[in-house]
Amino acid sequence: MPLHTGSGRSVSTALRDTTDYVENPDKTDGGELVTAYECDARTVDSEFALSKRQYAAHTGRSQGKSDVIAYHVRQSFKPGEVTPDEANAIGRELALRFTHGNHAFIVATHIDTKHCHNHIIFNSTALDGTKKFRNFKGSAFAVRKISDHLCAEHGLSVVDKPKPSRGSYGTWLGDRKAPSYQEKLRQAIDAVLPDCKTFEQFLAAMRAAGYEAKLGKHIAFRGAGQKKFTRCDTLKGDYTGEAIVERLSGKRAAAQPKPVQTISLLIDIQRKLQEGKSGGYAQWAKVHNLKEMAKTLIYLQEQKIDGYDVLKEKSESASRRFNDLSDKIKAADAKLQANAALQKHIVTYSKTRAVYAEYKKNGYSKKFKEAHEADILLHQTAKKAFDERGVKKLPTVASLREEYAKTLAEKKKLYKDYHSIKAESRELLAARHNIKRLLNITDEPQEAKRTQPEL
Repeated sequence: MPLHTGSGRSVSTALRDTTDYVENPDKTDGGELVTAYECDARTVDSEFALSKRQYAAHTGRSQGKSDVIAYHVRQSFKPGEVTPDEANAIGRELALRFTHGNHAFIVATHIDTKHCHNHIIFNSTALDGTKKFRNFKGSAFAVRKISDHLCAEHGLSVVDKPKPSRGSYGTWLGDRKAPSYQEKLRQAIDAVLPDCKTFEQFLAAMRAAGYEAKLGKHIAFRGAGQKKFTRCDTLKGDYTGEAIVERLSGKRAAAQPKPVQTISLLIDIQRKLQEGKSGGYAQWAKVHNLKEMAKTLIYLQEQKIDGYDVLKEKSESASRRFNDLSDKIKAADAKLQANAALQKHIVTYSKTRAVYAEYKKNGYSKKFKEAHEADILLHQTAKKAFDERGVKKLPTVASLREEYAKTLAEKKKLYKDYHSIKAESRELLAARHNIKRLLNITDEPQEAKRTQPEL
């Protein structure tokens, strides 16, 4: 689903609305189920917005309100088939395969509904800031095909014959023209409804998707490029105002696509059977373990790892490098935050300097202070911030912006190594876990959680 700024919103606001919605801590286990590629999930809206400015500066192109600022992909899983962490990892792989690693993205896994599902937001602007992703004919089919392959690889359910009736994945199959505004609205409603429990949440999700709402006798929405609102009642079926309320309450069910690791961990079949899994599951798990053990042995051969001690040393070394990069990224984050705060204080200080000088000239008059209290307090707060930082001579905002851009670029370089070493560390940890199971190694001391990136 392409995301536009919509009416009355800036690029930054539109991005913030969308990313805040998908990263909602109440839906993502306190933010633990949000991962990012070539960006920081905490500042993704600012980073995407910066890339837009870089693209405009490089190409001189501007499409205004009709510009696609990002793309939103939703990936659902059958209830009970996948853990939240596995779902998040699959979503990341889907985004990497579809964008070929050329676009920054975040993956937010929502667990507040009965079915675990991913929201993937990827930047329309490429990492180098010179190109943009162009939505091509059959792009939705391409996404679904990749998702289906991933689900099959992981032993998850795949929709055998998806129906295009609700404007879902099948809508673009064989189409000779782009969908109408009505079809796009149906797609948007289908995409956001499963995440919502109340009508207010539904409206917030639609706004995040770039739609302007009009409430009254009828519910209506207006998307990017539309001159008039589209009444939901004209969509009929599961999209009337009454139907939407029923879908939110669970009285009406809309058909959902039933969407689909690298080395996976071996399954403790005995423990799973004790938890109530069926005999059929045991048979599947045995086959799964055989496949994963084969993958593990091939991986060890490719990496020229010929003993458990070597595997253990490589795993611990990768974990140390992962932690070192994490610390450097956190330090860069702190530097960026301090820089941004200092810029803000300098601007405030400059704007209120004349008022404070007049206040001082008037002998710190109470009457003058009452008339200009806000500016005086802002000036004093800025001055206090400079003193706390030991700033004697104020740098220029231009130099701070240059420093900010430099630090941000350094952080992005760190992220390239970070994601690479994180993937390597996960592979080694998974292989190590599987070899321990195979060789029945149980005498290793418990290792600090920090040295083990989650699998």
